[in-house]
Amino acid sequence: MDNQDAKILFRFFSNVLDEWTVETMWATTINVEKGLYKLDNIPFYASVSCDDIVFAEYDKDEEMLTYRKTIEHSGNSTIQVIILNKEIATNDLREIFNDFGCESEKFKEGYFVIEIPAKIDYTPIRQKLIDLEEKNIISFAEPNLSNNHFYE
Repeated sequence: MDNQDAKILFRFFSNVLDEWTVETMWATTINVEKGLYKLDNIPFYASVSCDDIVFAEYDKDEEMLTYRKTIEHSGNSTIQVIILNKEIATNDLREIFNDFGCESEKFKEGYFVIEIPAKIDYTPIRQKLIDLEEKNIISFAEPNLSNNHFYE
């Protein structure tokens, strides 16, 4: 790990977990004096996306860098997926979205998050999510949908 890497704490109420939650994410330091960092990974629960630029500062109570606000959205979106049909492996579903050009991170069997890159059309991906949800295979949430991925 080089000196440019920073770990940032996010503390928030998670609607997925229905409780106050703490999550840490890796970021690249953009300007330490101004507290600017670029997120390096897909969040499991926080309502941000990879490559967003955030403002974080050292919090004495938390004893680490702590997220305060998003400064610049990357244009990427984050989708949370809970697998309802336990007969289907998480990685099998992740592969479907990988074929659309979307990376994902598995938290545990039955739960993963998808990153929709800014340049990718969300329409067919969202349709696939809806199809899977209508078949009671998954449930999904769109906690951080970028402006270029909004739908009507």
